[in-house]
Amino acid sequence: MAKRPTGKNTSGRGLRDLTVKVKTARGRTMSSTRWLQRQLNDPYVTRAKAEGYRGRAAYKIMELDDKYRFLVPGARVVDLGCAPGGWMQVAVPRVNALGEKSGKKVGRILGVDLQEVEPVAGCEIHQLDFMDEGADDKVKEWLGGKADVVMSDMAASSSGHKQTDHLRIIALCEAAAYFAFDVLEDGGTFVAKVLAGGAEGELQKLLKQKFTKVMNMKPPSSRSDSSEKFVVAMGFRGDS
Repeated sequence: MAKRPTGKNTSGRGLRDLTVKVKTARGRTMSSTRWLQRQLNDPYVTRAKAEGYRGRAAYKIMELDDKYRFLVPGARVVDLGCAPGGWMQVAVPRVNALGEKSGKKVGRILGVDLQEVEPVAGCEIHQLDFMDEGADDKVKEWLGGKADVVMSDMAASSSGHKQTDHLRIIALCEAAAYFAFDVLEDGGTFVAKVLAGGAEGELQKLLKQKFTKVMNMKPPSSRSDSSEKFVVAMGFRGDS
């Protein structure tokens, strides 16, 4: 299991002291070349590799939980679109899924994804489309009851058209929210990635009807040139 990041430089040198240049190779587009160069020079990518996380997204859920404290010992967590598993890796020690914190409640983590996901110690992972009929009942059966947290870092496949991509990710987030309404315990928390823009207004309105608190945050690890942010809705009102 990966150690929790300390925030210290673990590579023995500054993460930004060298800039890797990528030449445009035959068959590689300029956009893919820029993406590769950004990856190679991203300090969070470097840090994730050094600390054993499956991707830089691990730091996003880490920073969200550091602020809002929803991954507590004993919590039952559902991770929608859990591949590659970085969010689950962060959740394991925080909810005490392996029972390593003596005297603390032991949590449960259930990951679901369309694709097969490499196992994560302390997690139960199922290959499932959460939008299938009856998926919510299956999740509650596997979890042994309702969830305390439903979290999602899902993003729809990019079309290259900004407005279309925005609508797609909002629609996906709305689907995740409705799923959360079916599986969350009263007082539960919903965490999901959204894109800033006009289409998110209806989603925010919906969440404010269902939760006592709705906060929006762009974690420090989220790239500055990205329009992504995360909504954290706490205090689920199941009877509303």
